[in-house]
Amino acid sequence: MRSCLLAFLLALLVPAAASAQDNGNHAPEIAHQSWSFSQPFGTFDDAQLQRGFEVYWNICANCHSMRLLSYRNLGEPGGPEFSPKKVEEIASQAQVTDGPNEKGEMFQRPARPSDHFRSPFANEQQARNFNKGALPPDLSVMAKAREGGPDYIYAILTGYTDPPKGFELAPGMHYNKAFPGHQIAMPPPLSDGAVTYTDGTKPTLDNYARDVSAYLMWAAEPKLEERHKTGLRVMIYLFVFAVIMYLAKRTVWARLHHRDAAHTA
Repeated sequence: MRSCLLAFLLALLVPAAASAQDNGNHAPEIAHQSWSFSQPFGTFDDAQLQRGFEVYWNICANCHSMRLLSYRNLGEPGGPEFSPKKVEEIASQAQVTDGPNEKGEMFQRPARPSDHFRSPFANEQQARNFNKGALPPDLSVMAKAREGGPDYIYAILTGYTDPPKGFELAPGMHYNKAFPGHQIAMPPPLSDGAVTYTDGTKPTLDNYARDVSAYLMWAAEPKLEERHKTGLRVMIYLFVFAVIMYLAKRTVWARLHHRDAAHTA
């Protein structure tokens, strides 16, 4: 009877162990990264955000939109903080549809700082047509929409590699260690030297991935620094309030103890 029970338990455990091993081999690999903004009162690195924007503008913007962001946001406090002249220059590089004019016709004009980021495709069907049926997601809130946020984005951008032996890729797919299922339609977007940095930072894939991940985190939560500052003020206020209340309590109870002592005497 014992031998039968042992055999039954082994029969259950072996498939479970094999399944766990298989899941482990194919589980997404997302490592935690160190970010200047990840601490409770952390802040964005303006220089990093500017570099991250350059990576987005020159590489990611060819396929991915950021419809919730306006060009003027690039010059606001807590963000890349480009100068007004630089913001106008960036906006003017895009053509947007406006109108109608006095003839009732729509027309194209250079974008203004008040305009939202122009999407690379006119509509979803055009986007799918240019990307072999895949729809590039909007990146406006990507860092908040995916578990892991900037860690996830960084892992995806640096996770392209050759598939392990025995792994079958579907046609048109690429192997990525960090993507669920490890098959992603987007080809590797970054490579060393793809974007020229003007501040002396090495133009490597790792730096590109780190900078654009930070930029996308800011785009998803542009008020993060303001929220952190507000939280710090609240903590200071609560601390001071607690000290005042403690001192007031000691004063009140000291008087009561003194009065009780007088009555007893």
